[in-house]
Amino acid sequence: MNKIVFSLFLLLSIFAFTAGGCSDKVDKGSKVGDTEADNYDVSKDIQRDMSIQEYNIQERKKLATVRFACDTIALMEYVLANYPEGTYLVDFDRTFTYNIPKSAVIYQKNNEGQYVFGIIAKSWSHDPRLIEMKNIVGYDASYIDLDSTELGTAFFYLTLFKGNEKENTFDTLWEAGIPSHGGFNNLTLEKWEKKKMPYVKANFHYAQGIGHFDYNFFFVDGMLKKPHLLLTYEGINFKRIMTDANGDKYPDYIEFKYLDTGERITVLDSVTFIWKDTCYFNTRNPKQFRYY
Repeated sequence: MNKIVFSLFLLLSIFAFTAGGCSDKVDKGSKVGDTEADNYDVSKDIQRDMSIQEYNIQERKKLATVRFACDTIALMEYVLANYPEGTYLVDFDRTFTYNIPKSAVIYQKNNEGQYVFGIIAKSWSHDPRLIEMKNIVGYDASYIDLDSTELGTAFFYLTLFKGNEKENTFDTLWEAGIPSHGGFNNLTLEKWEKKKMPYVKANFHYAQGIGHFDYNFFFVDGMLKKPHLLLTYEGINFKRIMTDANGDKYPDYIEFKYLDTGERITVLDSVTFIWKDTCYFNTRNPKQFRYY
């Protein structure tokens, strides 16, 4: 019996000593981990971010079945090499989780060469955290306006590039800001039938209002000139649609007013805004205006 008790005491002593020794090692190691591992954030590591982008480009090359001069992969490489750190050629929102990512680009070719419209997202230069694609694209990413400082701050631009097919590179012709920080969905080329005018529509999710925003860029002076921006949107209790109120070359819009009681939503009224010089003005109250 005494031998059994002694054996148990010896085992417990060894266990306690071993646990104590491990605890000391963990404590010492945790100090290193706190500064180098636990607090390591790839979004604040410029070189690491560039390495990830380079890796993703190489993976796209492996998946590409057809390559051509000034294609999307070449544009990704151009953006990585010529734009500030933390800049991305944005991807479409994936329909399914395992879809291959598709870049938000539209190709246009004419006698003067090949042009590419692309959505570019830049990290705010005053924010130490770089943006990440997963935080700015998709339905859930439309909540980023509530905590954008925690996830980096993205500035979106619709950009027109002209391809130099001999050199397989690009020139940036213009970029137009998109007043949103997250929730990108897709990019499409549309036509305003009333004026037979082409425009590019950048669609963003708006989860807070169960709806979406459309940033419509109209080529009122041709594709090579910086476009005119008109915002339209629709959600559970808000709506703005495009119209032609005064017959000029600029699109106008109608904004609807809703009554939302929590149980029932009804349209109360609507008001037309027309473009004049630099702003959209309320046709009933000229003191009220919007920039887009």
